[in-house]
Amino acid sequence: MQAAGFQVKAIDTADVTPLKNQYGVPDSLRTCHTAVVNGYVIEGHVPPEDIYRLLRDRPAVAGIGVSGMPEGSPGMEKGSVKKPYDVIAWRRTGSDSVYARH
Repeated sequence: MQAAGFQVKAIDTADVTPLKNQYGVPDSLRTCHTAVVNGYVIEGHVPPEDIYRLLRDRPAVAGIGVSGMPEGSPGMEKGSVKKPYDVIAWRRTGSDSVYARH
C-alpha cells in the first residue's frame, strides 16, 4: 500500500474481532487486514486501484473487501500465477455487491 502512495499506520493486535465488529465487516469477508481510509473500511487484500476508485467515486457503501488470500492479489503474488477473485462492496444494511473483478 505504501508503494501505491498510501500513508500506512500499522497497529498489531492479538484480537481483531472487536475492530471488525466496530466497523461492521461482514463475516464472509473477515481476513487478517483491516484498514480505514477516509471513512471507508478496507478488508483484506484489496488492490490499490480499487481503493483509489472508491475514494474518487464515493459510493454509498461502508467498505470493500476481498475474502481469503487469493493468489495474485496484493501481497499474495506468486510469479505470474493469478487466480480470479472479486472485490465485494458492502452496506451497513447488510447488502453487498461485486465492486470489481480481478
